Amino acid sequence: MNASKQGGAPSSTNEVNLDILDLCSSWISHLPSSGVSYGRVVGIGLNEKELRENVQLTEYHVQNLNKNPLLTELFEDNSFDVICNVVSVDYLTQPLPVFQEMYRILRPNGIALVSFSNRCFPTKAISIWLREDDIGRLSIVASYFHYAATWNVIEAYDIKPRTETPPRPSIKEN
Repeated sequence: MNASKQGGAPSSTNEVNLDILDLCSSWISHLPSSGVSYGRVVGIGLNEKELRENVQLTEYHVQNLNKNPLLTELFEDNSFDVICNVVSVDYLTQPLPVFQEMYRILRPNGIALVSFSNRCFPTKAISIWLREDDIGRLSIVASYFHYAATWNVIEAYDIKPRTETPPRPSIKEN
């Protein structure tokens, strides 16, 4: 799911170095290793050792967003072109202030990307997440965007691989 912030004319990713914030970051980056020109790539996560191992980060900050969802001490308004949260939105216990902060620090025409799947650590996920199906989870994340700020566009994409339906066996009469 992604949302864009209202602003001026969009810029081409080929022309600029994108400043990116990776929320709930860890030892592995989900950012493309080629085809994008990065500027500042900042990770916010729980484990300093893991953040230190993430080779795509230019800087990192250890912060538990469930205890302190505010980023005001770290980032000024309009600091990033892209903010992403990859498969960790289901663990946020204070999502509204996190999404409000995302909007605050996102530049005009910036994009917030939140991805999730049907897999999680059940002992860490919020309880409502565990009770919902894919459409319910989509509604949860959409409501985070909706109630946090006035986003220009909120879009959802299903990116799971399409599989062909196997042919239905025919019923043969003997």
